[in-house]
Amino acid sequence: MTDASHVRRSVEVEYWVVDTDGALVEPGELVDASPGAEREFVEPMLEIKTTPCSTTAELRAELVDRLGAVLDRADELGKRLVPLATPIHEDEIAEITSERTRVQNEVVGEDFQYVRHCAGTHVHLEQQPGQTIDQYNTLVALDPALALVNSSPYFRGRRLAAGARSKLYRWMAYDSVPHQGRLWRYISDREDWTRRLERRYEDFLTAAREAGINREAVHADFDPESTVWTPVQLRERFGTVEWRSPDTALPSQVIQLADDLADIVANIETAEVRIEGNRGRRTDTEIVLPEFDAVIEYVNAAIRDGLRADPVRAYLDRMGFDPDGYDPLTTQLEQQHVVSPSAARNLRLEYADRLEADVRSRTSLKAD
Repeated sequence: MTDASHVRRSVEVEYWVVDTDGALVEPGELVDASPGAEREFVEPMLEIKTTPCSTTAELRAELVDRLGAVLDRADELGKRLVPLATPIHEDEIAEITSERTRVQNEVVGEDFQYVRHCAGTHVHLEQQPGQTIDQYNTLVALDPALALVNSSPYFRGRRLAAGARSKLYRWMAYDSVPHQGRLWRYISDREDWTRRLERRYEDFLTAAREAGINREAVHADFDPESTVWTPVQLRERFGTVEWRSPDTALPSQVIQLADDLADIVANIETAEVRIEGNRGRRTDTEIVLPEFDAVIEYVNAAIRDGLRADPVRAYLDRMGFDPDGYDPLTTQLEQQHVVSPSAARNLRLEYADRLEADVRSRTSLKAD
């Protein structure tokens, strides 16, 4: 087994905040309950971030500690955290007023409403010297692994896809500016990545100008790196390769996914990485990435059907994951085609219970 202890990893996980009736509410004092607890750009959401960790045990301990502190404070305030990628049913989600959000609304237009319904997980993997391009390309090829933690099939009470959040982001929110939000092709070197960022930044500036926003207003809140929402990114600021595709999910699922990704990234050190064919496979000595068009077919199936799609399961198995070891929440939720607002509130509370049980069980294990 690959030793991944030298690959530091961190996570950022977003949760919906609800009251004891399951209605969406602002986090309020929860942002002061723990380090790494922050507001997001919509009112009823809280993000929990970890620091870079060298091992799975370290990442688990820190995420559980931080979540546990937030949950303790939430209990005092009559609030709950919900680990679902969408709020199941909610017509409108209020934004926190900011100039950055105003610009995005103007540039993206009415479709930006879809982003407000999305809660996700970002996994950061430390860039390894001499291997960063292979890391990036491998994570592009692994994007179908989002199916492992799909956690909501619903948007505004109706079934949208196994991965509703991914469909909202890629096929609906940024459909008018697809280069900003969809998966990018493999890169050849850092200069290739930089050129793409600069092109997308110029595209954004052009769209902003057409929307009546001057360049100075965009420059004040955006730079080339912060303008794009593509699922895999080289983050110079953090020295990481960031994978932004997974839904929010139970902490144990997030940690398992981050651990699997770190193991694959560690494998790059000793394996030959190449792009070939449409199947893909991973062994101790080679990581064969499919041609990009084949990756997109797997990604689209992962969004539409999740792990129910046999080609997705087979592909992830060949790439080194164990699909049978995951139990995506979306498969437990999609029993109904339509969910009423009251049923959505009940589901939020049910999964808030599951989140608390997941955190408390790991807190008990750590104490033992």
